[in-house]
Amino acid sequence: MTDTTETADSPAEATDKTAKLRRLHRIEGQVRGIARMIEQDRYCMDVLYQLQAVRAALAKVEDQVLKDHAASCVEQAIRAGDPQAQRRQFHELVDLFGKARR
Repeated sequence: MTDTTETADSPAEATDKTAKLRRLHRIEGQVRGIARMIEQDRYCMDVLYQLQAVRAALAKVEDQVLKDHAASCVEQAIRAGDPQAQRRQFHELVDLFGKARR
């Protein structure tokens, strides 16, 4: 869930954000490299290995964003003692991961 409130990032949050962005920029470069490999008619297995590497790198970013969500949005709903907000946070995650399996 996107938090629309304006808050300053703590030093740890800023470092985490920088790390995620750095990883995403690296992935972006990998994807451009894969496109070049396809343009150059490189060996299919080489392309597949690179695609797997991108998938694994994206999974790491996804894991970190999920942890951040649990540590902020979900934790906030729990601390607030709002059962409706807790259910909403839970159902958002279930819906998201349900779509990913299709």
